[in-house]
Amino acid sequence: MKIILRNVLAVIAGFVLGSIVNMSLVTAGPHVFALPPGVDVNDMNSLKSSGHLMQPTNFIFPFLAHALGTLAGALTAHVIAASHRSVFAYTIGVLNLAGGIAASFMIPAPIWFIALDLLVAYLPMAWLATKLGQTLRPERAAVTA
Repeated sequence: MKIILRNVLAVIAGFVLGSIVNMSLVTAGPHVFALPPGVDVNDMNSLKSSGHLMQPTNFIFPFLAHALGTLAGALTAHVIAASHRSVFAYTIGVLNLAGGIAASFMIPAPIWFIALDLLVAYLPMAWLATKLGQTLRPERAAVTA
């Protein structure tokens, strides 16, 4: 039972930490790269009506938010999990990918950004998290008698 609880905690902690990283970067983005006049990222109608005014630089932080949020969350899940650590890291990647797919239907963005985001920001970051996690917390070698 302890293993199950720790694995559940790993997914919850990974999802929460990844979400915090994601939202922090999304919030910081407009302070680094100014949005076109009249664009309010907190208003869906504003995004839909003036999204075409956004420049490629305006998509840097959303991409970083998705990629680094997934990386942080997946790495957290990998390090905390008691067993099957890579599975839980990829679970975070898949959850974030599902959110990215949903967002691509709800939030207007250029096709190049949607493709880059969905192909690079989620599952590859979960893979990278498993590799980093293996160096931070290597699997124990099986003990043979």
